[in-house]
Amino acid sequence: MTTAAGTRPRVFSGIQPSGETHIGNWLGAVRAWAAQVAGQKEELFFCIVDAHAITVEYEPLELRRRVIGMACDLIACGIDPDRCTLFVQSDVREHTELAWCLSSVTPMGDLQRMTQFKEKSAGREHVTVGLFTYPVLMSADVLLYKATLVPVGEDQLQHLELVRDTARRYNHRFGDVFAEPQPLLSRAPRIMGLDGLSKMSKSKGNAIGLFESKEELWNKLRGAFTDPQRLRKSDPGRPEVCNIYTMHKAVSTPAEVDLTYAECTRAERGCVDCKKILAENFERELLPLRTRRGEIEARPDYVRQALGDGATKARRVAESTMREVRETMGLGSGAATAERAR
Repeated sequence: MTTAAGTRPRVFSGIQPSGETHIGNWLGAVRAWAAQVAGQKEELFFCIVDAHAITVEYEPLELRRRVIGMACDLIACGIDPDRCTLFVQSDVREHTELAWCLSSVTPMGDLQRMTQFKEKSAGREHVTVGLFTYPVLMSADVLLYKATLVPVGEDQLQHLELVRDTARRYNHRFGDVFAEPQPLLSRAPRIMGLDGLSKMSKSKGNAIGLFESKEELWNKLRGAFTDPQRLRKSDPGRPEVCNIYTMHKAVSTPAEVDLTYAECTRAERGCVDCKKILAENFERELLPLRTRRGEIEARPDYVRQALGDGATKARRVAESTMREVRETMGLGSGAATAERAR
């Protein structure tokens, strides 16, 4: 598999500036991104998708603060701007331009079937067009860079299939412009929130911040939901339904995971002790990130420069793609094309 521009696979992935990167983000996506950056096997585009963030209620000044904060988080986690393209979505205006063009080949029925739209619109008196067309912008994010690989969890496969369908519809109608990206399935377990009811999310108040102190992490972790049928230490546990065990599988050694499973099922280890071991393993992994985050936050000019440089690199690819789109769709007077030909 190759990109249109070279021989390496091209990866695109985005993350919303939620205000605080949490452990679920790290284990589910960002840790894998950092491994990709270190390995340098693919051409990597990582985007802070602020245009997606405006589909729900927000404060403009707070959004900008969250964007810079997310950039600090990502760089601290190993998303080195010198080894990948890290940028902010709205700094490359071709994202929204392409989204409008792709809306002409995206059926409303497909958008109505999107699970995320159903969840986010449930119970709302007013549902915005932006929330409804959110997946079209997501398609534009990926197709603008002709990405061949998109890191996703199983819960995001529906969105990626829409991206692929959109590419096929466009290519059939206007010519072969877009690659059909393949999923790069995450091997990370799905991290539930501390309440055990849904995926970890800051907006739901069930998350542990990635850069919280050791004490803050423990205060949240010790109250986390476990196996509801295990009421006493003497009750055998069911690790397969316990979110604490799921997190053990993500951060503990294979030997520790096996021991955790055995001692839980035999009622030889209580939930509090299990959480204490997990907290220590988290601390070992997260302490270097916390230290690096403090260093990055103290260099705001470096962060803004890195995002500016990333946007410049991303824009080169985006502008090239949009020239093809405008040409194949018959948009514009043709004056710009004639000017380049002279």
